[in-house]
Amino acid sequence: MTDKTTLDLDKQKASWIKKASILSEALPYMRRYSGKTIVIKYGGHAMGDEDLALSFAHDVVLMKQVGMNPIVVHGGGPQIGRMLERLKIESSFIDGLRVTNKATVEVVEMVLSGNINKSIVGAINSVGGHAIGLSGKDNNLVVAEPLRRTWKDPNSQIERVLDLGFVGYPKHVNAGFLEMFQDTNIIPVIAPIGLGEKGETYNINADTMAGALAGSVKAERLLLLTDVAGVLDKDKKLVSELTEGQTRALIEDGTIYGGMIPKVDTCVHAVEKGVGGSVIIDGRVEHALLLELFTEHGVGTLIRKDS
Repeated sequence: MTDKTTLDLDKQKASWIKKASILSEALPYMRRYSGKTIVIKYGGHAMGDEDLALSFAHDVVLMKQVGMNPIVVHGGGPQIGRMLERLKIESSFIDGLRVTNKATVEVVEMVLSGNINKSIVGAINSVGGHAIGLSGKDNNLVVAEPLRRTWKDPNSQIERVLDLGFVGYPKHVNAGFLEMFQDTNIIPVIAPIGLGEKGETYNINADTMAGALAGSVKAERLLLLTDVAGVLDKDKKLVSELTEGQTRALIEDGTIYGGMIPKVDTCVHAVEKGVGGSVIIDGRVEHALLLELFTEHGVGTLIRKDS
């Protein structure tokens, strides 16, 4: 045996030992979450990058194989925007929500329930999983109502209701339908489309959809994959854990601001509805899901109930 062969074998052995060590450290966390439901909001850069998308698919399949019940809810704002541009359909935003008329909601459903949903399902199935694509319309999974926003005139201080069109908010979730998948090998992948009481189609914010589903099934964790590391303090350092009260205080003093406010609101509301903990995670980090669930300190910001 040559020196090079011996060196290669030593390197390979060291790699095996490292992997075995990682598995050994992860085992207690696998036991902790075995049989638990984990709702994952999948979107942002993680969904647009091929390597990260494949990493995500592997992570979700592993979660299922070690006994967890992952439920994936996905977004698709950039893809919707590109399709509307191609079709020359103009759209506007209010407080980050796309004003959705009848023509727009048809495109939204086509993109979310069609191309994006089936791409995620295909990726999970290609790495050994058994995913099924759904939307809130299936079996009345999510019955929605119109979402309203108010605007106050800075001069007159008169408030008026803004019509967002077919933008919805989850009014009722068919939790029993989701619970049917717990004892199967099927991974639900859900597009954030809701069904109105009169058969209307509603576009629902993916974070909001994920939070509503997590609360309805009393998930152990709600994981929001984003394009930021998590909640940052005034020195721009990651805050690893917050209570509901601490989160509200950071909003009040301006530490949490802008687009992060609706995300943490979703996390807090989910915890109030019985979710064990909500976590904002940087989806740009490879295997972010596993790092959050299978390591001592995780990689994002955990929001939990007040003690």
